[in-house]
Amino acid sequence: MTNWSDDELIRIEHAEDVTFAEVFDSGVNDRVDAAYRTKYGRYGASYVTPMVASRDTTLKLVPR
Repeated sequence: MTNWSDDELIRIEHAEDVTFAEVFDSGVNDRVDAAYRTKYGRYGASYVTPMVASRDTTLKLVPR
């Protein structure tokens, strides 16, 4: 038994060749950080702050 939704299972069944690319757009990082804070903010700053501190970990998937 898993906690995956049907949408996640569909994505897993659909394989693509991709390349990982760094994201240099600070606006993208700002939106990712805001979404993360919204979703996990209830766990407090001791959990959230370290997760949004490093901006060099944001990657995008680029189809080959």
